[in-house]
Amino acid sequence: MRATDLPRYYNAIDILEHNLAERRHKTALHSLERDMTFQEVSDEVNQVGNALQQLGVRFGDVVGILAPDGPEWATAFFGSIKIGAIAMGLNTLLQPAEYAYILRDSRARVLIVHETLLPVIEPLRDQHPSLAQVVVIGQPQRDTDPTYDEWIRNASTQLETEQTHREDYCSLNYSSGTTGEPKGVLHAHKDYPLIAQLSGVNLFGLQASDRTFSVAKLFFVYGIGANLIYPWYVGASTVLYSGSPRIVTGVLEMIDRFKPTILISVPTAYVATMTLHHFAARYDLSSIRLCLSAGEALPASVWHAWKEKTGLEILDTIGCTESLHTFMANRPGHIRPGSSGKPFPGYEIKLVDVDGADVPQGEIGNLMVKGESVALSYLHQYEKSRQAFRGEWLFTNDKYYVDEDGYYWSSGRADDMLKVAGLWVSPMEIENTLMSHPIVLECAVIGESDSSALIKPKAFVCLNEGYTPSNTLIRDLLHHCAKQLATHKCPRWIEFLEQLPKTATGKIQRYKLRS
Repeated sequence: MRATDLPRYYNAIDILEHNLAERRHKTALHSLERDMTFQEVSDEVNQVGNALQQLGVRFGDVVGILAPDGPEWATAFFGSIKIGAIAMGLNTLLQPAEYAYILRDSRARVLIVHETLLPVIEPLRDQHPSLAQVVVIGQPQRDTDPTYDEWIRNASTQLETEQTHREDYCSLNYSSGTTGEPKGVLHAHKDYPLIAQLSGVNLFGLQASDRTFSVAKLFFVYGIGANLIYPWYVGASTVLYSGSPRIVTGVLEMIDRFKPTILISVPTAYVATMTLHHFAARYDLSSIRLCLSAGEALPASVWHAWKEKTGLEILDTIGCTESLHTFMANRPGHIRPGSSGKPFPGYEIKLVDVDGADVPQGEIGNLMVKGESVALSYLHQYEKSRQAFRGEWLFTNDKYYVDEDGYYWSSGRADDMLKVAGLWVSPMEIENTLMSHPIVLECAVIGESDSSALIKPKAFVCLNEGYTPSNTLIRDLLHHCAKQLATHKCPRWIEFLEQLPKTATGKIQRYKLRS
């Protein structure tokens, strides 16, 4: 599929509304709050679109969505894009200063916010004159803020679709990032059916009979793509969970209750799930036919442990906010545990050195990707855009090498690579070695200066249940590494932590470990 296969004037509301007559009575959305058929979703989307227009929202205005995953998140997203506005899903775990930055940078006109998140918005909302209205899912704190239910109650369920160009902007996402300010990434209407067809259908084989469930939230492009766009594109159902993905029992209870066939998760969540004793016996996972992973590389040890405990294989994938979704993945029946798989039709990959020249097979290079769903730039960040968007190619800042069979292997981020004794060292390699020891739950490796101001690897380790930090355990881990790694790759220091600092999407924030 190419973008030119779409009509020139195309609105991504088509993902919800095509074949609506045939699937109107089918359940589109399951949640603890309520279930909705495709017709009920479509009607409420139209009410949201009409209510937004009554607030003065026009083509190109930004509508922010700050809420846990639920029916209102989905209807707010599609209601915004149907009228030609730009839907902006906001990370629910940020600090007030970060929300202030995003509201200022995006010039959001309306913010649809859940009552539980009002405390982080209230102190700063008056600083943003572009923010004309706040709509509250639940109980407002101000009389001037309508509740979501009141706001749409009298709005019509009929709404004409804005005739957007397929290249008009549809959504705005701020990357979680591991360093620096969030970067705003705009995606066009065309990008959504592209990822649904290229990844959801062609790669993962989603069908109308499937039911998806995601640990990754909708504000994360991985979550919205796999758990809203993919299923509704093919007429499948989605399960939305408003609870925290960190509460493992809550996630497992959702699977047990709603019986999804596709599980969309991240390495951190797979590891956390396996810390719960006998989880596969206590909860019914038999409905699942496909497990996906993204966000960061999935260690082979985690893949094997999950397979042993559940009988299920995980398809590790890689995508990014800039590409909107997956551009490389393991395929069903063609899995290389520990690798990110291979690129698939619709995307091209190359590995280059610092001068932009292709690196030989087996050598570590900078990963670059080309595809029609890749964004054009970052919002209001000219210099960062110049560094990342290089003609048709996106510089991902990931380090990879490709083996003789064409599988790609992560070597960490470009800014995480260590130069030790004049040699490049991948933190990922050290982390995978540590993760293969039974006492290690998870870990992260950074570079730290020794007494001679030379960089050496330092490991931060979280222990599995039942183990207590001690010098004996440090010696055991160092000995384990020494048996498998070259001397310059072995950690010089090991520090135990109860948990690693992470973004809301589960990425380890190494800059916090460095500081």
